[in-house]
Amino acid sequence: MSFVDSLKSDVRREFYEDHKPIAIVMILIVFLLPFVGLSIMGLLGVALAVMVSALAYCLTPYVWLKLWA
Repeated sequence: MSFVDSLKSDVRREFYEDHKPIAIVMILIVFLLPFVGLSIMGLLGVALAVMVSALAYCLTPYVWLKLWA
């Protein structure tokens, strides 16, 4: 899988369907990280946490397959 392929929604959806534990961890990261950012840095922390969680959601399939495939 190339980096560009990993950014496609159907490839990402298929990856998360095949890797249920990773999908659960990503759900927790996406929903809880903004609250952590809020408690640490306020609204700036929320903005940074949303960006980090979005990047993590999009890049996890690519990184996972490059490291463990």
